[in-house]
Amino acid sequence: MDINCVIVDSADPERLAAFWSEVLDRPVVGRTGPYVWLERRNGLGVGFQHTDASKSGKNRLHLDLESEDPAAEQARAEALGGRRLTEYDSGGFLVMADPEGNEFCVVPKGSVGMDDEGRAHYLPND
Repeated sequence: MDINCVIVDSADPERLAAFWSEVLDRPVVGRTGPYVWLERRNGLGVGFQHTDASKSGKNRLHLDLESEDPAAEQARAEALGGRRLTEYDSGGFLVMADPEGNEFCVVPKGSVGMDDEGRAHYLPND
């Protein structure tokens, strides 16, 4: 099997789709019922589904987004309404949250150096 789509439950799918549209540079291309869809790329769709249930706790699944400049992407995501989650700093990863609190990591392009404990070593002052 292949992954067809990543679907994110959302209290406000329009708002969340607008955030991720900017972060991923994928335009919003459709709306169907409770869903808002971003442009499909490399065979992968991204959609946002309305739900009345609120997010609680840490995500069991998250995206790792590659960037040539993770610090610049952090600043851009924050300007769009995201935030850095500093409680994960000890792991050495740049962990962010979207406007509804869904976690994602910003990692450098290429391999990420990790120690035997699985901590990354790419952030400044690491």
